[in-house]
Order: sequence, then C-alpha cells, then structure tokens
Amino acid sequence: EAVIAGYTEPKGSRLHFGSLILALPENGGWRHIGNAGTGFNDATLKEIMSRIKPLIQDESPFEEKISVLGEPRWCHPEIIAEVGFSMITRDGKLRHPVFIAVREDKSVEDLLNDDNAMKQKTPVKKKNSRKSHTEKNREITIGRRKLQLTNTDKIYWPELKIAKGDMIDYYEKVASFILPYLKDRPLSLKRNPDGIKDSGFYHKDAGDQAPDWMKKIDIHSESGNKIINYVACNDKASLIFLANWGNIEFNPWNSSEKKLDHPQWLVIDIDPSDKNTFDQVIETALAVKKVLDKAGILGYCKTSGASGLHVYIPMGNKYTYEQVKDFAHLIAMMTNEMVPEFTSLVRSLKKRGQKIYIDYLQNRRGQTLASAYSLRPVKDATISTPLEWKEVKKGLSPKQFTMETIFQRLKKKGDLFKPVLGKGIDLEKALERLGG
Repeated sequence: EAVIAGYTEPKGSRLHFGSLILALPENGGWRHIGNAGTGFNDATLKEIMSRIKPLIQDESPFEEKISVLGEPRWCHPEIIAEVGFSMITRDGKLRHPVFIAVREDKSVEDLLNDDNAMKQKTPVKKKNSRKSHTEKNREITIGRRKLQLTNTDKIYWPELKIAKGDMIDYYEKVASFILPYLKDRPLSLKRNPDGIKDSGFYHKDAGDQAPDWMKKIDIHSESGNKIINYVACNDKASLIFLANWGNIEFNPWNSSEKKLDHPQWLVIDIDPSDKNTFDQVIETALAVKKVLDKAGILGYCKTSGASGLHVYIPMGNKYTYEQVKDFAHLIAMMTNEMVPEFTSLVRSLKKRGQKIYIDYLQNRRGQTLASAYSLRPVKDATISTPLEWKEVKKGLSPKQFTMETIFQRLKKKGDLFKPVLGKGIDLEKALERLGG
C-alpha cells in the first residue's frame, strides 16, 4: 500500500492522467517510491481523477525535488492505493509498479502508525502470494499422487529473486484455469532446469522419466519416421510434476487427441522484431480484429507473455489443419494490407527486415504456442494472459501480467479465453463475408 502524492499529465490518447506518483511516510515526511502508469482502464482513470481533483495543491508533498517522467501535478496525500510490483530497486523504488485498487479500508493514519513504514529505509513490500522457499526438497500430495519436489530454493529468475518453488506454487494456484487448454493435447515442453540464465531446451518425448499415471499420446513423426510419445497434462498432479521438471512454459497443439487432424482453434501470432514497438504490435492486433469484424466472427486476444500478441479464433474441431491454415493466411494477408509499413508475411527475419511477422503458419499440424496462463522464461517472469479487446490499446504492456497481479485479475474477470474452446465459427459464411 502507498499514498497517492500526485500524478503526471496524460499523453497521446489517454485521458485524465498518465501515472500516479506514489509515496510512503518516512521521518515525518514523504518518500517517493515510484510511479504507477499501468493497471488502469478508462473507468478507473476517470474515477481516480475524480477523487484526486478536490485534493490538488500547488506545493509538492516531498521535501526534496523528485524526478518523474512527464509533467507532475501534486495532491494532498490522502488516497491509499494498492500496488503490485516485481521488486524493489537499491534506491528504494518499486520496479514495474502496477495499480491494483484504491484501498477504501485504509487511511494515511494506517500508514503513519505502521512502524515498518516509519523506520525502514526501503518500502514495505505488499503482502504477496509467494512463499519463502528455504527448503531444498519437499513432498506434497495432490489427490492420490505423492510428488517429490526438488531444488525448490533454486533461483529461476535472478533479477526478481523468484525461485523454482514460486513457479510451482503459481501453477498449483492457476491449475483450474490453464488445464482446459492442455488437456488431451500433445505438449512441447520448454524446460529450464537451471532457470532462465540459459536457453533451456524443448522436450516432447515422455521417455522413461514421466510416471506411468501421466497421460501420453503416441504420434508418428513423418520428419523423423518414428513414434513420439508425447506428454499430455490432464490434471493438477501432472501440471506440478512437469513444473518440478523445470518446465516453465507449456506449449500445446492446436488439436486434441480425439481429433488430432482438426484443430480446436486458429491462431494469428503477431511476432515483432527487436526494432518494433509494442504500440505497433497493438496496431497490428487491432487490424486483425477489423478483418474478423468484416468476417462476422469473434477473435480472442492474449499476450504472448514475451514481446508479441496472439489472436485466437475458435474452430470447434470442424475443419482440417489445411483449411484452417488457408483461412489464417487470408486473415494475415488482409491485415498486412492495412499496416504494410511495419508488417510482413515473410518468415525469415533477414528477408523481411525489421518488421512484425504475421505468422499464420502456426496453424500447421504439430505447431505449438505458449498456452494461456503459461509463464514464459523471460526476465520479467511474465504470463501469457487473455485480454479484453478494450484493453488492446496504447499503454498496454506485457509486464502488467505477472504472478503478483494475475490472480486479482482472474478474480475480477474470470477466464476471458473460455470461448476459444467453444462451438467454433462457420468458415464458409466467414469467407463469403470477406468476398472469398
């Protein structure tokens, strides 16, 4: 919890304010701990500004001059905000602060009476869901399965001090949300048993290490001319077993065992180069939505958990991979025509230059992408998170979606991606509307 000491003026299309200037009490005054510029929607921006307006003052609450990006405006320190963050920097600032809520039940007096807030030189960390993982090994029971968890104290994200045990705890809590997108699907596992300090490796074949009780799916590989015994993840025990393998990222097939040749969803993978901005990624996703609107179909967007966005369309296992890929190709071409200056359908980075790749080839049999609610082995420990379309606008950042913020979001919004598993579109009608 922190007090709102002011705000910065909005830029671009944002209304009301750009970010909230946050402070904690210290030695009878106020200490700046950072600015929260994410976690808002149009409604919360308007509501918070209405609360701040009566408290606006010319004088800064801080004794020293503070440095902020943007033009600061000050207010009397009275409103308490709950803020999520990834870590505290050496100079006592919150890294990646994200606004969660105004604390109606908290007052400035609560902060002033908090000995920790008054005496510590660094801000008091918000209570979070992460446990302290000092035990190297432990045993847990999930249903009828006893699982041996190993090296839970090993640090997987060094900058954030997030341990393997924290990752396992996350998957245990998010199991009911992620499992529907993994159940009965062949998985390509992204294992990082030493954390993200190295590139890790992909694992498909169950081999002798996977327990007998875990679901497996035998599929013939034409390229290798062999049977691959894919792992599937059908229950919480399997999820936790695989997390204990050091599996940070879960990548399911687009189809399930029952109809392996008929994908349940189509996906447009918006994959930027290092030179593209995330605003360009957002603009590309909105161009995809315009194509879908013209086709009269609904698509569902999620962050990739890294640098891109994914747009999914429910297909309901009614069409072959070839039919789905061809339709995805049409969507990609029409999208590229809308934003040709920074998008391309050319897969090779060398040939396409520094442009966003609109990847429709992810709709081939056997291709995989990070599942909704999967962690990613990237430095910010971000999560592939479903979005409402109204959130897909300038100011959106993948860094908003972490283990510290996701469960508050799920409590509020539920599973936004659930329709992807639903009935599916009428492909023929969609093609007619697009003039195909």
